[in-house]
Amino acid sequence: MEEVIEGGPWLFHGQPIVLQKWELGMVLRKLKHTEVPVWIKLRHLPVELWTMDGLSTVASGIGRPLYPDAISQACTRLDFARVCVMLNVSSKLPKHIVIMMPNEHRGESACKVNVEYEWLPPKCTGCTSLGHVTKECPLTKPV
Repeated sequence: MEEVIEGGPWLFHGQPIVLQKWELGMVLRKLKHTEVPVWIKLRHLPVELWTMDGLSTVASGIGRPLYPDAISQACTRLDFARVCVMLNVSSKLPKHIVIMMPNEHRGESACKVNVEYEWLPPKCTGCTSLGHVTKECPLTKPV
């Protein structure tokens, strides 16, 4: 059981499931999350970055890299790489990342890697919680 609880993040149909060990007298409450695992697709990725280190470096521009999917790791689909990252709920969500790559003239050139988010949780700007949108916030809704 400890392996399951500590081995996450766990996703069901692409959405995270948060597991917590039940204890006697435990009060059920909604947890306030500061991070959430999300799958991202990285498009227009230079061939040199199709390595574990390369994928991790690019994905770290979005969040904390967790792992690539098996197809990306095996390099059998080259139109995009898919990586699971842990996003901070307060961070911005860029649509692209600019990577500086060495070029043949012994300099560097900018390479734009497009980012697609497969799923994002609803986020409230009123209370900064995940799970509902601002207009449905229980803290700011008039009674």
